[in-house]
Amino acid sequence: MSKQEPDGQNPFSSIIAALGKSPDHSVSVPDTWRQGRAMFGGLAAALCVQAAIDQIPDLPPLRSGQFLFVGPATKSVRMSASLLRRGKSAVIASAGMSDQTGELVRSHLCFGNARPSAISYDDVKAPDVASPESHSRFTPPPGSGAPVFFQNFEMRVAGKGMPFSGAKDPDFLTWMRFASDADVHAAIAPAVTLVCMGDAPPSSGVLMFKTPAPISTVAWALDVLTDNPRTNDGFWLVRRRLDFAKDGYSTETISVWNSEREPMMVARQNVALFA
Repeated sequence: MSKQEPDGQNPFSSIIAALGKSPDHSVSVPDTWRQGRAMFGGLAAALCVQAAIDQIPDLPPLRSGQFLFVGPATKSVRMSASLLRRGKSAVIASAGMSDQTGELVRSHLCFGNARPSAISYDDVKAPDVASPESHSRFTPPPGSGAPVFFQNFEMRVAGKGMPFSGAKDPDFLTWMRFASDADVHAAIAPAVTLVCMGDAPPSSGVLMFKTPAPISTVAWALDVLTDNPRTNDGFWLVRRRLDFAKDGYSTETISVWNSEREPMMVARQNVALFA
C-alpha cells in the first residue's frame, strides 16, 4: 500500500543514517521528533541500540534492553557505546546519549545468538482484532496537546479505549507504522525499528485523563522475542496496558506483535503523569 510523504518530514531512517555517517557519533535532533523539551523517548532508545550496532563489531540480534531517561536532549547529541562482555552466544553492552549539559540517556543492552533448547513456550497471545485497513487513522483533535513527534507515525486505534476519554479500563490497542514511506521501506536494523515503534503510542494512562496533560517516560525495560523482527506493510500491533498508577507515576506493560500476530516484544515502562 503506497502512502504520500508528509510535508516537512525528517524521516527516522535519515536520522539513523546520519548517525552512522558521523565520525564523532553525533547527530542533530529535528524539532519534528520532540516531545516538549525532550526528544521522543522511542527515538532516543533506538539511537542507543544503533550506536551499539555502529560501534561494536559482530553483534548478534538484540535480546533485551534497559533505558533510563536522565534529561531532555538539546539540538545536537553525541552517542557512545562500549562492550562490557562477549560470551559464546551473548554480548553485553552499554550505550548512552549526552550533550553539553551531561548525560541524557543511559542504557544496557544484551545481544544474543539463538541456541538449541528443549523449551518452547508462548503465552504472549495477540488480541483478536481486525487488520489495520479495517480501522481509520487516528488524528489528534485540536487542543489535544499531542506531542510534535506524533506526526511521524500513523496510528489506527484497534481497541475501545481512546486518549482523554476518562476510561476506566486503561488498555490501549493500536496498529502503528511510520508515516513516511522512506521509513516503512528503509533498510534499518529490525530491532532499531521495533524499539522506536514500541514507544510510539501514548501511555495507556492518558486513556484515564479527562483533559490533556503532559507525560514523560522515566525508565523502560524491554525483551525482544525473536532474532528477526519483521512485519508486512510496516504495521505493528502495540498494546499498552496500565498496571498501576499513584502519586504521579505509572507502571504499564507493553506488548508488540507483527502483522501475522506473532509476538515481537514485551516491555515495562515507568511513566511520570502530570495530571
